[in-house]
Amino acid sequence: MNYNVENLPIAIIGAGPIGLSAAVNLLDAGLTPIVFESGDCAGSNIAKWGHVRMFSPWSYNMDPKAVSLLKKKGWVEPVSTEFPTGSELLERYILPLASHEKIAPHLHLNTRVNNVSRQYHDILRNNGRESTPFVIRVSDVEGERDILVQAVIDASGTYQTPNWLGAHGIPAIGELTASQSISYGVPDILGASNKQYAGKSVLVIGGGHSAFNALQDLVKLSEQTDGMHILWGIRGSSVDNIVRSPKNDELQERRSLEVHIQTLLEEGKIEVFTDIAIEKINCENGKLIVNSHSYQLPPVDQIIAATGFRPDLQLLSELRTSIDPATQSPVQLGPLIDPNLHSCGSVPEHGSAELSHPEIGLYIAGIKSYGRAPTFLLRTGYKQIKSITSALASQEYKDFAVINSSLSRNDCALNQSCLE
Repeated sequence: MNYNVENLPIAIIGAGPIGLSAAVNLLDAGLTPIVFESGDCAGSNIAKWGHVRMFSPWSYNMDPKAVSLLKKKGWVEPVSTEFPTGSELLERYILPLASHEKIAPHLHLNTRVNNVSRQYHDILRNNGRESTPFVIRVSDVEGERDILVQAVIDASGTYQTPNWLGAHGIPAIGELTASQSISYGVPDILGASNKQYAGKSVLVIGGGHSAFNALQDLVKLSEQTDGMHILWGIRGSSVDNIVRSPKNDELQERRSLEVHIQTLLEEGKIEVFTDIAIEKINCENGKLIVNSHSYQLPPVDQIIAATGFRPDLQLLSELRTSIDPATQSPVQLGPLIDPNLHSCGSVPEHGSAELSHPEIGLYIAGIKSYGRAPTFLLRTGYKQIKSITSALASQEYKDFAVINSSLSRNDCALNQSCLE
């Protein structure tokens, strides 16, 4: 039977701020999104760092089209110059947007995308590839099934795949064995994880702002409980450049955090270890001992790995992607986001051209598009989505999407049932 791929929806993987932005923009362009979120609510990854205050103000963190949509329902816009926590971003923006009557029908919670491919095409097959639907293999409480779509926007983020402590880019020897005493990211030290750190010796590994957040919370906790010892390990040779943002930094919360950490160092509240390259972690007498080069750090009870995150590209392994070997971002984006050259706010504007892959109709967007680079801002992601939507709505893309296919009626019925 004749089947027009142009009538299929566009898959969005992840219902965080970028994924929801994609849904809003696609609907505004007359296209149909289908959004898959593995968590039980939109923005479920953000809920894990809800206690952390963002460096960027509200004006950076909301998509203008989403704001316009929400205002039509009486939503009260936050003060643009204030800096939200992750929880505030979730409760005041993401959840209202996800529950909006225009968005909610397209959102599938507790639905994990396991694989993405082309229908009847593995990665080697060329014939008719560009005009063939994508297959999204999803699983939920009812089991596994396939859903056909015309294009894919992967906005699944990186928070579920943190970097390892090991100096070689792989787990340090003993890291997996010690996993019960290692936290990745920024744990809620003053809240839900209080008992895990109170009165303990804690080593924070990482030289970025996530480490700064963990350190300041540990110091605050140490002022409320006795017996704490706070250690900080960095790869660099000194901590002389803690305050590295300019005085007129538009991300003032970032500079404020840097200044605060510098003060804590001067007050001697944090013991610093430089030139860290973790090769092995031993567990001895209930303590963790980190081996770096030829020496050992003092024994600690807990380790916080604030070492950044990496993209999980496995679900796209049957698609033809073009990935920068260093940043693990789309290859054309790699030089623009190199953390050796750029920080948050200095990355040049970019869009669908830099985010494209040899697989026509596939885009990796949001923080996942930055791979391992830590320089992403939500404002940048919203501009990415605007450009991607324009590309998908263009006549050039539509020409690719029009085909005559021999799909069976069962294939069509399955896809329709999954959308209902």
